[in-house]
Amino acid sequence: MRALIIGASGGIGAGLCGEAARRGYAVTALSRSGDGLDVTDGASVEAHLGGLEGPFELILVATGALEVTHPPEKSLRALTAEALVEQFVINALGPAMVLRHAARLLPRDRRAVFAALSARVGSIGDNRLGGWTSYRASKAALNQILRTASIEIARTHKEAIVAALHPGTVATPFTAKYVAAEKATPPGEAAAMLLDVCEGLTQTGGFFDYAGKPVPW
Repeated sequence: MRALIIGASGGIGAGLCGEAARRGYAVTALSRSGDGLDVTDGASVEAHLGGLEGPFELILVATGALEVTHPPEKSLRALTAEALVEQFVINALGPAMVLRHAARLLPRDRRAVFAALSARVGSIGDNRLGGWTSYRASKAALNQILRTASIEIARTHKEAIVAALHPGTVATPFTAKYVAAEKATPPGEAAAMLLDVCEGLTQTGGFFDYAGKPVPW
């Protein structure tokens, strides 16, 4: 069994690498800081993924950001074009560029999973608080990209599963400004739950939380 983990140097990504290795996967780990992979640059993605030899039974995209250079908006008055572009580039465009290689890297003759880290706040149906417009919208866009990819990939990879995953609140630098560490899940524990979900999925094109429960679109 082989696993490809994109964003391997981040808190969740590193946890996923360690947990996948403990479960017996041969892990290929790629990241910006470790390998120079910039998922927002199509040429960089092509250079790094184009040379990989599949198949991988598990591909996980653990990239993303809640805050790039602009904090999450508390109101529409705080919304800027720059923040919207930043969020869409890192949270939606990045995984989409990786998805371009999914059909070539996933096996056609057996079960395989392609999953990307989304967020519950990207759910349109579950949005009851408002705010964080750029981040919410970018994750909703990611969900649509994954859903669309699942339909296309199913035509040639009958047993492949494509999914959006909500990891919960994980204790990483990503969340440190917004939640106390003691109220967040340690990365290793979150990684174990996410891999449990990946290994237990039976349907493609869904949006699931860290416990395997469906999240409304």
